[in-house]
Amino acid sequence: MASHKLLVRKLIVVCIAMFGFGFALVPLYDVFCRYTGINGKTENTAAPVSKKVDESREVSVEFLANRDPGIPWRFAPEIERIVVHPGQIKIIHFEVENLSSEAMIGRAVPSVSPGEAARYFKKIECFCFVEQPLDSREHKSMPVQFYIDPELPERFTTITLSYRLYKSTLHTANR
Repeated sequence: MASHKLLVRKLIVVCIAMFGFGFALVPLYDVFCRYTGINGKTENTAAPVSKKVDESREVSVEFLANRDPGIPWRFAPEIERIVVHPGQIKIIHFEVENLSSEAMIGRAVPSVSPGEAARYFKKIECFCFVEQPLDSREHKSMPVQFYIDPELPERFTTITLSYRLYKSTLHTANR
């Protein structure tokens, strides 16, 4: 009987440790991505403005927009590709429209590909920094102001900025 109690205690400790490890994985993964630039995670705060432009180089920037099936919105970039000089500030817009009959809030999560280039993609202004409320049938043009850091290694000639739009459940009840 004593061996069963010891086994049960050990199993409970293992279960608690597994739960704690699983709970800690998301913040640990975010920290890992922030420091390594892997997985294309970008900063969620505005970058300082670059003062240096490298006109001897050109980088092609592609734009993609995807949405979660749970949000009935139309979501697309105004243009699919531009060519920029590193350090040159550009503004492009993403168009969004709530196709449903109810108001809802969306949130866009950015990623940059290749992942190693994410640390050189600097967003000055981005709709991804805040939740986007839209009334029924409302349309909005959302800007992204950015530049490519002139320190971008020369092997990168194309960078893709991709957004995934999700229905926000954080503040929907307050609306």
